[in-house]
Amino acid sequence: MRRWTEEPRKQARIEIIPMIDVMMFLLVFFVLISINVIPALGIKTTLPQSSQPEDNRAVKNVIITLAPGGEMQLDGAAVTADELTQRLTALHAADPHVNVIINGDRTVEMQRLVDALDAVKAAGIDALSMATKKRD
Repeated sequence: MRRWTEEPRKQARIEIIPMIDVMMFLLVFFVLISINVIPALGIKTTLPQSSQPEDNRAVKNVIITLAPGGEMQLDGAAVTADELTQRLTALHAADPHVNVIINGDRTVEMQRLVDALDAVKAAGIDALSMATKKRD
């Protein structure tokens, strides 16, 4: 008589290689983010140069960015000229010692710079600086 043998059942296994691949990808991604290899969001500007630069890192700074294409940002968020005055007024009410830094590209029209200065003045803020880079 012939006996049929059963095939041995395969044991279920947890495949660890794909999980290691995913973890390595996440590790590389977060390392690249932390060292700024992947650029942050924002407007790219080329600062004008100054022979008398100041370091303003000690106070609460609010940055107005003026881009050559017409965009305007307040601390990285896009704003219009009317919104700029309203938000600066609210920031000044929350902290009267706020310092405004205008980060404008060197090719920005003078009228847009004057509009930003008017918004700062209308908000009642006296501490104003222009972002520049040191002249070589």
